[in-house]
Amino acid sequence: MAPRFERLFRAPYALPNGLQRTAEGLWVVDQISDRVALVEMAAPNDYGVTKVVREIPTESSNTSGLAFGGSALWLAANGPGAIWRAPRTTDAASGEILKVDPATGRTLQRWPLPGGGGTHGLDYDPFEPDTLWLTTLKQQTLTQVRIADWSVQAVLPLPYGRAHGVVRVADGVWVVHTSDRVIVKLDTATGAELARITVPQEAPEPHCLSADGDTLLYCDATSGWIVRIHL
Repeated sequence: MAPRFERLFRAPYALPNGLQRTAEGLWVVDQISDRVALVEMAAPNDYGVTKVVREIPTESSNTSGLAFGGSALWLAANGPGAIWRAPRTTDAASGEILKVDPATGRTLQRWPLPGGGGTHGLDYDPFEPDTLWLTTLKQQTLTQVRIADWSVQAVLPLPYGRAHGVVRVADGVWVVHTSDRVIVKLDTATGAELARITVPQEAPEPHCLSADGDTLLYCDATSGWIVRIHL
């Protein structure tokens, strides 16, 4: 059966570029203001979400990627390219990953992106705790790092350019390739493609990605839509 794409609602921000479904609700980050909102999941609604449970500021910059794990939020900061707001002293000089308190937005730790460059997606690995998967765009790879010492554990080649959202699942890792409108599942040991989802032209453009039970959620940073993929 082909995947079905369901438009749920529009994000509370103009440029949502990271999201994560948790037991509390749906976390969404804005690439313009670098603020993060916890949203109550609602029924399909053309006019936006019904309730923002909590909103926090962060020290991230030009954020493209969000994850939750180990009782923290993880944000992908893409350097000083915050062209829509005034620069801040806390803006990253180059690609960084920030560990953030989900209650206050306080930065708990920050690390440089392995190999430098930028990143547009990341996920906390629930099967190998204390590790993250990051898109390392300068090398066009997907990199797994151990948080404790920020050491590289695995590097997988990416099949297409402009990689965005990342979701680790039991049998692999999904990666969005926005320009090609495909979401590929890769083998975490070999990088071989295990499955793919083609996003039709009539559906919103895929950027960030999150698992939600047996479905996937993605956001479109262009239109603001949050979309569910029924697999």
